Amino acid sequence: MSNQSLAQSGPVFSWLNQRTAGVLLHPTAFPGSQGIGVLDGAADKFLDFLAASGVRTWQICPLGPTGYGDSPYQCFSAFAGNPYLIDLQALVDSGLLDAADLAPLQQLPRDHVDFGWLYVTKWPALFKAFEAFKAAGRPALYGDFAAFKTDKASWLGAFTLFLAMKDHFGGRPWWEWPAEVRFHAQAAKSPLAAELADAAEAHAFFQYLFFGQWSRVRARARELGIEIIGDAPIFVARDSADVWSHPRLFQVDQATGRPLAVAGVPPDYFSATGQLWGNPLYAWDAHATDGYTWWIERLRANFALCDIVRIDHFRAFDTYWSIPADAADARGGKWLNGPGLDFFLKVKAALPDARMIAEDLGELFPSVVELRDATGLPGMTILQFAFGGESSNLYLPHNLRANSAVYPGTHDNDTTLGWYASTDEKTRDHVRRYLRVDGREVGWDFIRTAYASVSNLAVIPFQDILSLGSEARLNTPGEPAGNWQWRYHAGRLAQLQTETAPYLRQLGELYAR
Repeated sequence: MSNQSLAQSGPVFSWLNQRTAGVLLHPTAFPGSQGIGVLDGAADKFLDFLAASGVRTWQICPLGPTGYGDSPYQCFSAFAGNPYLIDLQALVDSGLLDAADLAPLQQLPRDHVDFGWLYVTKWPALFKAFEAFKAAGRPALYGDFAAFKTDKASWLGAFTLFLAMKDHFGGRPWWEWPAEVRFHAQAAKSPLAAELADAAEAHAFFQYLFFGQWSRVRARARELGIEIIGDAPIFVARDSADVWSHPRLFQVDQATGRPLAVAGVPPDYFSATGQLWGNPLYAWDAHATDGYTWWIERLRANFALCDIVRIDHFRAFDTYWSIPADAADARGGKWLNGPGLDFFLKVKAALPDARMIAEDLGELFPSVVELRDATGLPGMTILQFAFGGESSNLYLPHNLRANSAVYPGTHDNDTTLGWYASTDEKTRDHVRRYLRVDGREVGWDFIRTAYASVSNLAVIPFQDILSLGSEARLNTPGEPAGNWQWRYHAGRLAQLQTETAPYLRQLGELYAR
């Protein structure tokens, strides 16, 4: 059955039927004294602000363990959590650490994340907590540790062995490891696996802490009536436990691990040479053979953490940009067919209540739109992409669809104030004329426009609520360093609680969100 004929018989998914508002903020941006945002009281205060504002959804970036480049879209696992988010003060309170163990972290900057220094200060504290955990007889801090390991057994063992071996080999990627441990199937049977059992157990403990603390935050969100929108990058990092443990599911040489082709996108709004992401591409035939089991388990894991999942780079399920593995940039790639509608039918059968958002940005062929409409998934609209052109621009408010999520910008965009200051005068003039504003408060003009739009979901980056400029940009696509570092100051949230929350609540009431 074609995408079009299925769309005529009804969409696969249909869930975004009520108007609501959300805020986009990654937890690493929380304020605090541990060098990075963690899952502590700052999360509670942020949730309290959302509740006071009448905001019922909180969108985050992926929660996975980040590696080189610190991007949550290039993680060591598509299933694991990020130990950097663990609140160490909770471990002091439980007796696993001393207050002095947090002192090195308290010397780190508070206005941004210094990942280099975070690496050399947080990991020693985490390993010390593990030693204390063992010595104390493995107390049930967040439920039974053994039960946790059993619950996560489908991925936890391979992931923890992967990180233990990565530590053992000085951080080198798995394809540079000795042949006898180059893939998980052999490594799990090797003498080295037994030698590293305690190190692997430490990484399992860190996951236990992350999931325990995240469960607390999610429970608090539920108490306040707030749903969490998670994020599933379509591709996984090459240097990940996912590729190491399931090489047959990826386009890599099954003996050496060398990629046969890699992911990216052709030249676009963000880059004249395209974006060369370097992720290994999926061997979709292998996934189809077993009914997309790995993907379904991945989504199931996402829904265990969040209520709604944004599917990053949705268009690659229709066609994806395949770049030669040795290419210098993304211009020499070609479009190949993805799994199409069959994938979403299998997901629907396995996860009938799944609520997903399709990140359908970028170059959209008619077949991509057809697939999105056949699935019934809401797409995304970016207001920063709407202005400076013709009235037919699909992102202009008069062209929006109810079954969509509208954003002033996302984690990949500049803040609205930064964008407006750096764009050309033609675009600024279009903004002023279209919105009938003078441009002096364009950040709030975009917020009101998103709230007023026909899109059933309006999501506002927290930086725009704070009226911040380019200094608060979280990520610049194509730039390998300097991203994911921004954090807000605790004092700003207290100010917003009294001044801004009532106004956002009024906007929600005015526009039925």
